[in-house]
Amino acid sequence: MTRLRTAAPTALQKLWKELLEPIVFAVVITQFVATLVGVDGVSMMPNLRDRERVFVPKYETWLHKAGVGEFSRGDILIFKPPREASAKIANLNKSALGLYTYRPFLIKRLIGLPGDRIKVQAGEVLVNGVKLDSSWTTDYWREQGCWDSQSPLATQTTADTYGVVPNQPEITVPAGSYFVMGDNRTANGSEDSRLFGPVARRDVAGRAAAVVWPIMRKTTARYDCTANAVGDLTGANVLNWRVLSRPEAFQALKTELVSAK
Repeated sequence: MTRLRTAAPTALQKLWKELLEPIVFAVVITQFVATLVGVDGVSMMPNLRDRERVFVPKYETWLHKAGVGEFSRGDILIFKPPREASAKIANLNKSALGLYTYRPFLIKRLIGLPGDRIKVQAGEVLVNGVKLDSSWTTDYWREQGCWDSQSPLATQTTADTYGVVPNQPEITVPAGSYFVMGDNRTANGSEDSRLFGPVARRDVAGRAAAVVWPIMRKTTARYDCTANAVGDLTGANVLNWRVLSRPEAFQALKTELVSAK
């Protein structure tokens, strides 16, 4: 019996199979299908904690950029801040071993869609003249004793803190952009659209759909308002896997806006 011999793979074929193919596959998956993103900091407290990891369906983002569907008010977005803001705000301008600088990804909640009129007044948010019930986050900050209703960020929709955007009591979100805010409503809790203006759709990497890590977490997180940090974690350990659904207040807002037309 004559057996056919398979030719030995060339060096280029071995390089592709053993090194390049897994890398290309991983890049395609993380860029176009799904990925995990780590939460860095406390700007989304109490709903997201530092070092949690969230699941991001990337395919959804590409569909939206292609004109299929749209993100909704109340979604939690991962995005890069505007370039002008990154150049002027230290926390938004990171260095890679001193070789080059880059804009870090941020994670905030979508408050205003293109065409929405947004107003922030005494710590409350109004969308197209309708007050958004923010008790899903402000109740926590009232309890901690540091809900911000007096600072420039709480009384101006955009505050000229860094010379990026002028002071404005109300703005209209431009086409192809979103107005985002952190859930942390303390005086220095979040650098968001109140400081750097609306975020372009092209800079949005995706929507945080679920928390997948750590597996367990403490039920109660006390906040140190002076240090702008979590002061104490207490209570029983509970399963931390959870879907990041939009607060009901955003559906109520949508209904009220439709009925007001």
